[in-house]
Amino acid sequence: MLKRSTRSRAIFAYGGIAASLILVVFGLASIVIGYQGRADVRQMLEDEQITVSADAENYAGEIVDNGAKAQAQADVIRMHQLEATGGLTYAQMGRFATEDGNPAGTNNADEAAKNPDTGAPLPNTLRDRWITATALSTSLNTAYFAEQVGLFSMVMGFAMLLTGIGFAVLTVGALWVHREDTAAEKATVGKTASVNA
Repeated sequence: MLKRSTRSRAIFAYGGIAASLILVVFGLASIVIGYQGRADVRQMLEDEQITVSADAENYAGEIVDNGAKAQAQADVIRMHQLEATGGLTYAQMGRFATEDGNPAGTNNADEAAKNPDTGAPLPNTLRDRWITATALSTSLNTAYFAEQVGLFSMVMGFAMLLTGIGFAVLTVGALWVHREDTAAEKATVGKTASVNA
């Protein structure tokens, strides 16, 4: 029968090895999933055949095939929309167009420009364009974010992998020292027994 200290050491040793294996497996899975996620995002972006606008600060004229280029194109879309509206955002613009063509428009239907055929207020088309611009730039920024999540997953996977390997080294090292101590203890007990006999 094992002594209590030997039994608890064995439990800790097996627990350490199990924890090491779990960390290594999860680390490898995280690396693979992160890599696959980044590759999927990049492929989907490339499939859309979006070209970064010529007036972009970075990547002008290049196909959007990664998160950085997607973010550059999203910035250009916002810039173009702000130029078209005189710097006004969606929330700063009225629902209806005005007779003078002011991008700010109005929310008052009585002050709005009217459709000559129906007399109904005309929509503020520059405000409506914000919806399209926001949808496009949000999609592109989401692709950037998704690619960064994939990168984070890979980095965390490497961290778990290295931690698991390090933990395994420490566990095996502790077992090795314990076995050497046990062997030395048995040898000492054996010598003492033979001297006393």
